[in-house]
Amino acid sequence: MLKVGLIGAGFMGAMHANCYKNLEGVELCAIADIRSEKAKELAEGTSAQLFGDGKELIANADLDIIDICLPTCLHAEYTALAMEKVKYVFVEKPVTLTSAESDMLLEKQRETGAFVQVGQVIRFWDEYVKLREIVESGIYGKIVNANFRRISPTPTWGWKDWLRTPELSGGAAQDLHIHDIDYALSLFGKPERLASVRNIVGEKNSYINTIMQYKDFPVTVEGTWFLPGTHPFEATFRVVFEKATVEKTADSFILYTDEGATPISIEKEELAVSGTAAGNISDLGGYYNELKYFTDCAKLGTPVEKATLSDAADSIKFLLEKELMASI
Repeated sequence: MLKVGLIGAGFMGAMHANCYKNLEGVELCAIADIRSEKAKELAEGTSAQLFGDGKELIANADLDIIDICLPTCLHAEYTALAMEKVKYVFVEKPVTLTSAESDMLLEKQRETGAFVQVGQVIRFWDEYVKLREIVESGIYGKIVNANFRRISPTPTWGWKDWLRTPELSGGAAQDLHIHDIDYALSLFGKPERLASVRNIVGEKNSYINTIMQYKDFPVTVEGTWFLPGTHPFEATFRVVFEKATVEKTADSFILYTDEGATPISIEKEELAVSGTAAGNISDLGGYYNELKYFTDCAKLGTPVEKATLSDAADSIKFLLEKELMASI
């Protein structure tokens, strides 16, 4: 039985806790948060030991895995400490605020031999996994154009408003735009040229448009978290191939060809969810998929090869270098 310690009991911590409660051969044994009521809430249905601080958990809990769901500004410090304690560490995205912090973690990984996975979750989201399969198969010919869009109402739900404080989160660029930038880099590699425009409305990086020019096609990435609270969150994409177009909207996932429009079906694991979530396993989406992959690696004692620390460090470096070129 894998023993997991979770540091951070906010929104993402709660999502991860629900996933661990539904993964076979995994036990949530320790939870840390300075808000004792939040930690207690996530511990419901488990015998998890509660800690008031993540450093106490790292120092005192007997664990196989440490999962870090803290504000981004704390990732580097706690991930480094976790690597000294356990072999398997999961840390939420973005992995760090700066490239220097990422370099420090890579050096710590070399010293400790720990395996680290970063929560670049859309690499594990069903529609994005399917898109990767389609691209790599070459079945519809070469790519002509690709567009990724991630738009959100202003994130007012963070603890002490940390998400909207750039010094703590990196702003929309690092917390939101990084998802699609990381995915594009993982699917297409680094572009030959790029241009990025950011519109600063009230805070750093509130609206961002990026064009990544590859040899034979452009990729555009749009991101914002400056929409009204009444606007729904949307994560969509459209990839145009020589012989077809694949499009994910808020409500559909469709393959368009000259012969017609066909919904793309995805097989999902339909199991009842325990814990505070409702519905079935598929409701946990990519969060369940990424943590299942991670814990499977830990069970087998094998290296993490998807969404690695090195991958995340490369994405942060690319994004921060890109930001230096940004203008309005």
